[in-house]
Amino acid sequence: MSDTVKDSAGDGSSHSELFPRSSGILLHPTSLPGRFGIGDFGPQAYAFVDWLVTTGQSLWQVLPLGPTSYGDSPYQTLSSCAGNTNLISPEKLVDGGWLDRQDLDNPPDFPVDRVDFGWVIKYKNDLLGDAFTNFVVRATGEQKDAFALWCEQQAGWLDHYALYCVLKDRFTGNAWASWPENERRAEATTLAQLGEQHAAQLKEYRFRQWIFFTQWLELKAYANERAIRIIGDLPIFVAHDSCDVWANQRQFQLAADGSLQVQAGVPPDYFSATGQLWGNPLYDWERMVADGYRWWLDRLRASLAQVDIVRLDHFRGFEAYWEVPGDAGTAVDGRWVQGPGADFFTVIGEHFTDLPFIAEDLGVITRRVERLRDRFGLPGMKVLQFAWSDPENTFLPHSHPTNCVVYSGTHDNAPTRAWWRDELDAASRVFIEEYLDRRVTEPHWTMIRQGMMSPAHTCIATMQDVLGLDREGFMNQPGVESGNWDWRLASDWLATVDSRRLERLTWLYRRRPDQQDQEGDDDDLDAGVDMACRDE
Repeated sequence: MSDTVKDSAGDGSSHSELFPRSSGILLHPTSLPGRFGIGDFGPQAYAFVDWLVTTGQSLWQVLPLGPTSYGDSPYQTLSSCAGNTNLISPEKLVDGGWLDRQDLDNPPDFPVDRVDFGWVIKYKNDLLGDAFTNFVVRATGEQKDAFALWCEQQAGWLDHYALYCVLKDRFTGNAWASWPENERRAEATTLAQLGEQHAAQLKEYRFRQWIFFTQWLELKAYANERAIRIIGDLPIFVAHDSCDVWANQRQFQLAADGSLQVQAGVPPDYFSATGQLWGNPLYDWERMVADGYRWWLDRLRASLAQVDIVRLDHFRGFEAYWEVPGDAGTAVDGRWVQGPGADFFTVIGEHFTDLPFIAEDLGVITRRVERLRDRFGLPGMKVLQFAWSDPENTFLPHSHPTNCVVYSGTHDNAPTRAWWRDELDAASRVFIEEYLDRRVTEPHWTMIRQGMMSPAHTCIATMQDVLGLDREGFMNQPGVESGNWDWRLASDWLATVDSRRLERLTWLYRRRPDQQDQEGDDDDLDAGVDMACRDE
């Protein structure tokens, strides 16, 4: 492991290049506007990157980009390496020659303020089917060679994923643990036969992934060329019904029939008397240690091919995790089990020198978790909505270490305006105003300002807070089974967002990219001082 990582003490001193003082926006691509029912990698995504540049931002944080399944959660995907093909831009399919302009003339009358996933999935699947048919007929030799080379380079995950999708279709979407034994166990001879019988269908699934990654990496390159880096999100656990588990069953604690031997969750706490059952399989860490964490290295390489920085969701699970019997009805009868700890990050550090990770260290965090985080110099998270209980709260802005990322809220929080009105008790509201020594009239801008002025090297605001949205801006309400993940920007968002104010705060608290090397020309921003400095 490099000295840069080994010697880091958690104060940010060795992370100045990876984490300069900066700011950015949390917005999942599905939330972008557009006429095809869901945000995608088309013109609106490029317009969003341009807006980030004009407001002085240098980070775009997204949620996991994998293919979603039942419930539409990006945290329960069919693969941790594959991409969500609903994000493919129909307009860029036309640009690539795989669709004709008239194919897009009459899209369904999709809702404009939310994603109707069932409707979108059917529409996008039909378009992608037509695109593949045209690829077979129209592709030049050079294009076919580029596709074949990409498939060869990605074969480590792509071949199994394509087979998994074919089997999903064959068994009407049922979970892999319910498939016939040979298919369930991924028996080699059976898979080889399937490869011969369904060659065209397998090629189409590979084609869809090729298009996804072509479009996403073009968008990422556009962002990177403009000094915008992408923060991705990697859940510590993967879905039971996923290609990850089906193709790597020996890496997980499963029963002989593929069912859960044990499962992940969290213990009972203030929020739930019975805890939370997540239904994710737990890793066989002994086996993973024995083969040098090969599966994890492959997964991290795939993630870092898509994004520049990765947020490690549920970081505390690397130190210790809550293990619950696979057939349990609640999370009460679980136990804490030691995770791989420092050994994991030591091995990972041998392959990823700078450890470009953010540790999601929210919830009940022990000193052992903090020591693990700090030993490897990983920035943790400070969410300002959690800060206002008492003067000892370490989420208060003056307590932030340099080596952390401060958020106005996350995808699991209410937009700040709704939080202020509906969730904050009277005593906390009084404490905030005492802390700030002023009355709060615009809580969303108050939290953004507190994040911007924090010592934290990175500040991330949700797009909902920049827009000042209320409950209509919820992305995910934990514990609510339906209606999540479907929020979208209005088509006129550029006309309604207070871009000048965000730009001014970014300049005022020295988070613009051009302020890291030189002061730059600030005269053009001086006229905006009243906008940024007025009471919130």
